Amino acid sequence: MSASGAAVPIRAPEALRKKLAKIGLHSEADLLVHLPLRYEDETRLTPVARAPWGEAVQVEVVVSSCEVQFRPRRQMVVRALDDSGELTMRFFSFYPSQQAVFAVGARVRAFGEVRSGFFGAEMVHPRFRKVDAETPLPTEMTPVYPSTAGVANSALQKLIGKALAVGDLAETLPDEVRQSLKLPGLARSLRFLHQPPPGTDLDTLHARNHPAWRRVKFDEVLAQQLSLRRAYLARREQGAPVLVARDDLGARLLDQLPFGLTGAQLRAMAEIADDLAQPYPMQRLLQGDVGAGKTIVAALAACQAISAGWQAAFMAPTEILAEQHYLKLKDWLAPLGVEVAWLSGSLKSKAKREQLAATAAGAQLVVGTHALIQDGVDFARLGLAIVDEQHRFGVAQRLALRKKGGNPHQLMMSATPIPRTLAMSYYADLDVTVLDELPPGRTPIKTRLVADSRRDDVVGFVRKLVEEGRQAYWVCPLIEESEALQLQTAQDTYETLLADLPGLTVGLVHGRLKADEKQAVMAAFAAGEIDVLVATTVIEVGVDVPNASLMVIEHAERFGLSQLHQLRGRVGRGQYESSCVLIYAGPLGEIARQRLKIIFENTDGFEIARQDLQIRGPGEFVGARQSGVPLLRYADLELDADLVEMARTVAEEMLARHPQLAERHLERWLGSREELLKA
Repeated sequence: MSASGAAVPIRAPEALRKKLAKIGLHSEADLLVHLPLRYEDETRLTPVARAPWGEAVQVEVVVSSCEVQFRPRRQMVVRALDDSGELTMRFFSFYPSQQAVFAVGARVRAFGEVRSGFFGAEMVHPRFRKVDAETPLPTEMTPVYPSTAGVANSALQKLIGKALAVGDLAETLPDEVRQSLKLPGLARSLRFLHQPPPGTDLDTLHARNHPAWRRVKFDEVLAQQLSLRRAYLARREQGAPVLVARDDLGARLLDQLPFGLTGAQLRAMAEIADDLAQPYPMQRLLQGDVGAGKTIVAALAACQAISAGWQAAFMAPTEILAEQHYLKLKDWLAPLGVEVAWLSGSLKSKAKREQLAATAAGAQLVVGTHALIQDGVDFARLGLAIVDEQHRFGVAQRLALRKKGGNPHQLMMSATPIPRTLAMSYYADLDVTVLDELPPGRTPIKTRLVADSRRDDVVGFVRKLVEEGRQAYWVCPLIEESEALQLQTAQDTYETLLADLPGLTVGLVHGRLKADEKQAVMAAFAAGEIDVLVATTVIEVGVDVPNASLMVIEHAERFGLSQLHQLRGRVGRGQYESSCVLIYAGPLGEIARQRLKIIFENTDGFEIARQDLQIRGPGEFVGARQSGVPLLRYADLELDADLVEMARTVAEEMLARHPQLAERHLERWLGSREELLKA
């Protein structure tokens, strides 16, 4: 950054600049925060005879011979000596210019891992350079940077060295903040991390728990919090319809329900009702474990919008889930005089035209898939957009729904619990409401792990259960490479179970069925006409059949933790004891073994999510949203959770009291990437 805060481009030949751009290096500021992956100690020499095997060291030797051998494969073999002993160096890839360096009598410094070879100590492909007896040793550790093809580590070292000498290292943290958090200065921290002095403990540097690393991590997390907080405040400046209920529609809906709301649902409803009555757009994430009752909270929010004279839209990621929501909401609201429209990609032309006309004319609640955001869908007065399983939609899709209505309030829902540190970091631009209690009547689910060699025992268990009057799901694996393969697996399982369970009614549902066929199968299962439902993961969310008390998941090792937890949550919805049987095929990989252990030992979605985060890392966890949020390069959400807490507080204070410093901090850490956050 220059004194004005503008980014200073990297001064390098154009070909090199293009390569640097591939790893996100465009400016001097980018170079300054492009930190080493690891360090190598070239500040000292180790005698050959004392070099520990298996460790990387630097030796200084004189070449005694250099020859190209052709057996067992073409290689350059260099033998060299120091006062303590002999070293062999092997190169399987080499050029004539490199051969020239190893002339007999030449003095060479080599850095690499020493191992036991046929002739004693040996290095394969060490880093080397020609020196003379007076060549001084480096005075700093050698940093090794993340790079891309065609950019040598030495080139990065030179560019970063120049940036450290002339670049902008001005402090962006207010002095009082830095002192209260006991953080070292930025310039000192960056110089230390790029050029650690001799004698620095490399273990502390590699573990990234040195105070200089802590300062860098804090600055990175602060940039993320500043950006998200600024987006949050900018939304507060925008106008949105004030949705104050003019009648008792919500109260009438509650009166006709066969159940009461939990304390968590009542709290969530109060928060949402308050948001909807504000003149700026609500941006709230409603999250709760499987079966926590998010749909009724969303329905009551829709009632408030409808009572205020506006429309509500409800978007779900799959047709089967959207249709279940449509039927449930219609069942609840149509008797109260609410017009509920349905939009999906599979509607026939005539039905689609009718539903589009109803939407444009002001149908009070419109339920659908991403068909809601396609061209030609016009809302008369969209006041509230509800997005279910929001992590399954990309940033652009959520934005498109918001644009449909000018600036409606947005309620996003997720049954994939987000660990607290992740919510604080990646969802800092949203208000988050958590449904942390399950409605009464949810029975605990027993989870069993069964090897696929015992499949017959599972079939016997299914038969016994159905004879007792219960129903079962049998879910087939998700085979990502091929929808056709997945379909075939479901079809084969269906035919096998038909043969294995004579006298029982077995149904089949998958993504390729037409909407009305899918609905007919689901309705038959809900009515108890189907005993065992074979399904692909289309039934992952939203299906509610109280009499189904067994979930069998085949090839459970192929599923992610959140999917396994979601599928397990399809049972235990009635008063019967429920089970989830996870059939797995060996041998299991380490991650599959970890996943199955976690799902077997835990029923709390938030604990499962926390452990899932440890396995997968945050980037994969937040899914489609990551296209709108910069991933953290240096901070670790599990290890550095306290930094996220501190950065949230500091971000609010800086935006209020030090806006110019906040601007310069963002420019240094995010540069052009900040635009992505606006979604």
